[in-house]
Amino acid sequence: MKASPTLTNNMQAVLVDLIELHLQGKQAHWNVVGKNFRDMHLQLDEIIDDARLFADQLAERMRALHAVPDGRSTAVAKGTSLNEFPAGLVSTQDTVTLVVRMLNAAVKTMRDVHDQIDEEDPTTADILHGFIEKLEQYAWMVDAENMTPTANVTEPAAV
Repeated sequence: MKASPTLTNNMQAVLVDLIELHLQGKQAHWNVVGKNFRDMHLQLDEIIDDARLFADQLAERMRALHAVPDGRSTAVAKGTSLNEFPAGLVSTQDTVTLVVRMLNAAVKTMRDVHDQIDEEDPTTADILHGFIEKLEQYAWMVDAENMTPTANVTEPAAV
């Protein structure tokens, strides 16, 4: 099978977001400071590793379909849907907010192109399902750091 221009463009949109997620994740990883620094620092490593792996898997899928992935910095900067991560040191609380936004933006791109990809190549759509599942899980886990508990616990539970 040879990818159509539409399939190629849709896969490219996902690819540049995954590359940008990896790069911005590293920026956050190097510059996060504050409460729960170590946990956030380590969690960012997990996200970065998966974003890089996912980008590689997608680029190799593109090649299998005779499409040409473009991971050059100019292509990534021009094509990504992720907002730029700020320069300088960023608090863990703000890092949580920014990382969740990045994850959600990458997932949105995948969901936006999913149906068109599925029409032409269900196998690639299946690959996206795995990416979406993992990135949404990361978004939930990272976001939990800033969530406010809702349980009203006034005394210890009986053992």
